[in-house]
Amino acid sequence: MNPLLSTLLLLVGLAWGADVLTQPLPDAHPLWLARQEGLYLSGLMSIALMSLGMLLATRPVWLEKPLDGMDRIYRSHKWAGILAIGFAATHWLIEMSGDILKSTIGREGRVPKEKFTGLAEVLRDLAKDLGEWAIYFALAMLVISLWKRFPYRAWQLLHRAMPLLYLALGFHAAMLAPRDYWTQPVGALLAVLLVVGAYGALRALLGGIGRARRSTGEILDVDSTTADVTGVRCRLNTWPGHRPGQFAFVTFDPREGAHPFTLASADRGDHTVDFQIKALGDYTRKLAGRLKPGQKVQVEGPYGRFDLARCRPDARQIWIAGGIGITPFLAWLEALQSRPAADVPPASLHYCTRDRAADPFVARLENLCAGLPGVSLHVHGAQQGERLGAAALGDTRQAEIWFCGPGGLADSLRGELASLGRRPRFHQEAFEMR
Repeated sequence: MNPLLSTLLLLVGLAWGADVLTQPLPDAHPLWLARQEGLYLSGLMSIALMSLGMLLATRPVWLEKPLDGMDRIYRSHKWAGILAIGFAATHWLIEMSGDILKSTIGREGRVPKEKFTGLAEVLRDLAKDLGEWAIYFALAMLVISLWKRFPYRAWQLLHRAMPLLYLALGFHAAMLAPRDYWTQPVGALLAVLLVVGAYGALRALLGGIGRARRSTGEILDVDSTTADVTGVRCRLNTWPGHRPGQFAFVTFDPREGAHPFTLASADRGDHTVDFQIKALGDYTRKLAGRLKPGQKVQVEGPYGRFDLARCRPDARQIWIAGGIGITPFLAWLEALQSRPAADVPPASLHYCTRDRAADPFVARLENLCAGLPGVSLHVHGAQQGERLGAAALGDTRQAEIWFCGPGGLADSLRGELASLGRRPRFHQEAFEMR
């Protein structure tokens, strides 16, 4: 499991366990006690993961280095959400088990309920109702998120309700936590998690995510060289600059919102940026017909650590791109053009494409590599029967692999390398919005 998520769950488990071991247990039947503690633990796990997910959704740049990039931050955000909803479902099922216990061991031996009056009782009843409906909505969101054919725009609109959902569940957790929690480490941990999660939720609701990293400008050129790839060049009013291989969130239409695209050019110092956008869904398929020079654009970034500067000088460089995964390497090659030959790392670039004869990127790659004697280009066309396997990579014992492309190709190469007893450092762009 993701180390960040594992560490958080361990902390929550330890805090819950410390409360169980140090506080006197009520006089009740063991099954009723187990049900109560199961409710508390599953609820704590769920709200902890949701709080983390809310924080990661704010795109915290300060976490890019320890978590190895914004792409992995979003992957952690995704799995935090999935696991949180899983624990929420478990919490709900444990709550429903009360009727089963009543019919099997009877009402006698139940855990005594804490007594509340006045406003506190009203707020607790409200928290129960909000929590139940929030869990139903969360389960529906989980199904929609895992159903890849569900339209992205509709998913995105529903996803915007998640901060409100979190606030409802946070209220549920705060109001229904046992009184003794607030004098124990588990209460302190819960309080911190709720504050962190509320910060993320409120920042999302107020439109503050990424605000400081947004640049506005206009489209300079739109180039549809193929039916499924649209090239877009933008000029921005302000741009902090970017490192080759980074990506940005681009908004061409405010109603559609931002989408992540890799920056396909090196930083030129003139506030211009290039994107090569592949038609992978309803939105990207229609871009070529919608975009025109002079149209306004907003770019947020840059983000990511798929960075040429991180290539180890003492390792043999193997760069692998699949399909539109070539875009970060286009930026790398462009950035290397201005360097002295001695500063260009020896590298083998493998580009996997459907048809090498019809692919417009092949000629561009050949031109870029022609001026870089240290970089050897290998194009593998599927229609030409050229499949990239581990054997084609040569000796990988002292190699460092940088990969951007379909996950299936990465898994296949990793498996082949492992079967050969080779486990080189494998850097993989892992960005996925859902």
